[in-house]
Amino acid sequence: MAKETTIRCSLCNRDKKDVKILIAGVNGHICDNCVTQAFHLIADENLTDNSTKQQIQNSLNLLKPVAIKEKLDEYVIGQDDAKKVLAVAVYNHFKRISHALKNKEEIEIDKSNLILVGETGTGKTLLARTIAKMLNVPFCIADATVLTEAGYVGEDVESILTRLLQAADYNVETAEKGIVFIDELDKIARKSDNPSITRDVSGEGVQQAMLKLLEGTIVNVPPQGGRKHPDAKMIAVNTKNILFICGGAFDGIEKKIAQRLNAQSVGYSASVTKEEIDKFNLLQYVSPQDLKAFGLIPELIGRLPVITYLKPLDRSALRQILTEPKNALIKQYKQLFKMEGVKLEFEEVVLELIVDKALEFKLGARGLRGICEAIMTDVMYELPSEEKAPKTFTITYEYALEKLKTAKMSQLKVA
Repeated sequence: MAKETTIRCSLCNRDKKDVKILIAGVNGHICDNCVTQAFHLIADENLTDNSTKQQIQNSLNLLKPVAIKEKLDEYVIGQDDAKKVLAVAVYNHFKRISHALKNKEEIEIDKSNLILVGETGTGKTLLARTIAKMLNVPFCIADATVLTEAGYVGEDVESILTRLLQAADYNVETAEKGIVFIDELDKIARKSDNPSITRDVSGEGVQQAMLKLLEGTIVNVPPQGGRKHPDAKMIAVNTKNILFICGGAFDGIEKKIAQRLNAQSVGYSASVTKEEIDKFNLLQYVSPQDLKAFGLIPELIGRLPVITYLKPLDRSALRQILTEPKNALIKQYKQLFKMEGVKLEFEEVVLELIVDKALEFKLGARGLRGICEAIMTDVMYELPSEEKAPKTFTITYEYALEKLKTAKMSQLKVA
C-alpha cells in the first residue's frame, strides 16, 4: 500500500491539518497565516512611504518661515536675524525634500548647511532645541568636542548619524531627511598653521572627515555608536538630504574681524567705513575669511555656505530672559515651589540685581542660572523639610545680596 504524502506550507512548513486554508501553487503550497503576514508587510511598507510624504507635506502646510520664527520668539529672546536665517533654512529643507519626492526634473536644489556664530550663552543651542520641538522630521544635537580622527580615542564622525538614526527609530529613509545640529564647531579649529611633531587628531583631521558627510555621501554608520569594527554590522545612510546646522562661540574671532575691517579701511572710503562699524558687535561682520583665519579649513567653510550671527545679550534682553519666555528661569523656580505648596515671589529689585551680576560675569543667559542657584539653594534645601512651610515666600533684595556674598560669587567674575 502506497504511503500518503503529507502536504505542508512551503514557507512555514506547517501541516495541512494545522492551518485553515492551504493554497496550492505550481511547485508548492502557501497557508493562510503566511498570506496574512505577507499582506501586513506590504501594507506597512506602503504606509511608511506615504506617511513620510504626508509628514513633509504637513510640515510645509503648517510651518512657514514666519510661523517658525514666531514659535522661536516664544522661547528665545531677541536674535531676530539668526531666527530668520534659521527659519528660511529649515523651510527650504522641507521644500527641497518635497520637490525631490514629487518631481524628477533635471533641476536639483542643493541644500544650504549653515553656521551660527555667537558668544556663549546667547542662545545657539536653545535655538536648535526649540526647532527640534516643532519639527516633524528627525532632529539630533551632536557635540564636536568628542570627535577625533579614526583610530584615536574618541568618537568617529559617523557617530553623529547614529544619534539621528536613534531619533528616527532606526528608520533609515526617515533619518535621511532629518536635521543635525553640530554644536561647538569652533573646538575642532586648526590649532596652528605651523607644522608640529604631534598630530592634531581633534582639529583639522576631524574637519577633513566631516567634508563628505556635509556635502552628501553614503556613510556606513555603527547602529549602536562607538568605534567601527571590521566585523560589525553597519547601516548605510545617504547624507545628501540631511541638513547640517553648526554652532560655535568662536571665542576671539572678533580680533580677526577687527583686523580685516581695519585692513579694508584704506583709500577714499576709509573714514566712511570707520564711522559705520559697530565696535561693540563685530560678530555681525563675520565672513568666511574670518572663519578661515580662526582655523576652519576652506573646504569645510565651502560646505557651510550660510553664515549668521547671534548678538551679545544686553541688559534689556537678559531681563526679558528671566521672566518672559515660556520656560523662563523665574517661572521654573515658581513651579518648583508650587509643587511644595508655596507661592514664590521676587522683588523687582532682585531681578535687576541678578541681571547686573550676569553682565558683570559676562556669561550670557547661562550666567543667570548660576546666580539664581546661588540665591535659591539654601531655601530649596530647607523648605521641603519644614513641617509648617509658609504659603508665600518672597525673595527680598537683602536676602539675595546676603546669599550672593555667602556663595562668594565674586570669585566667578570674568576679567
